[in-house]
Amino acid sequence: MIEFRHVKKVYPNGTIGLNDINLTIGKGEFVVIVGLSGAGKSTMLRSINRLHDITSGEIVIDGQSITSAKGESLRKMRRGIGMIFQSFNLVKRSTVLRNVLSGRVGYHGTLRTMFALFPKRDVELAMKALERVNIAEKAYVRADQLSGGQQQRVSIARALAQEAKIILADEPVASLDPLTTRQVMDDLKRINQELGITTIVNLHFIDLAREYATRIIGLRAGQVVFDGPVAEATDEKFSEIYGRAIKRDELLGGGGH
Repeated sequence: MIEFRHVKKVYPNGTIGLNDINLTIGKGEFVVIVGLSGAGKSTMLRSINRLHDITSGEIVIDGQSITSAKGESLRKMRRGIGMIFQSFNLVKRSTVLRNVLSGRVGYHGTLRTMFALFPKRDVELAMKALERVNIAEKAYVRADQLSGGQQQRVSIARALAQEAKIILADEPVASLDPLTTRQVMDDLKRINQELGITTIVNLHFIDLAREYATRIIGLRAGQVVFDGPVAEATDEKFSEIYGRAIKRDELLGGGGH
């Protein structure tokens, strides 16, 4: 469970990223956050694992405050949160397997990690994660040899190898074509359903949000302006979230923008 308690984020230049966010996200939910660029979607997502520190308020995960966590306790909390980026965030010159094994780094000392001395169980976990996203045959291929969709699957496998309880995906399909977009979203949804991993995804496309989410949160200028099940996310509601009529290209899932 993730709780936002009066969370506010003000950037040094005075821009308000988040404005008094109060939310509870339950275990196993598949939440999609929608809103215009600059609405606070990335800020909200990245505040959950402290990639962004908040200005005031508190974020609590499974009863423990990540806002005030330090040192070892912060490291342990972060270990349970997998992050999937728009740009894949892979070490391009390393093999797929090495990239997935980097999800295990939080469990080991620096020396072991530096020399890639991962125990057998870690390698088995990594291979199983690759099987889950259907690219086990690419384990020994360099990451830069893969297509964009395959690279994104590697980053999903990395979060699985990390044994994350929460997966945060920041515009994970923004740079993918429509077919690959569906494949990546299908993987995320299947993992959410089969493993019960709480999944929070920032998406630009409304149709994708409706298709995959169990709950949609709409942000506008750092505030929650909609929070409800997909059935309530009508075109009118989306117009309110976006502050204007919806454009056709915001409806269609997939494709760069």
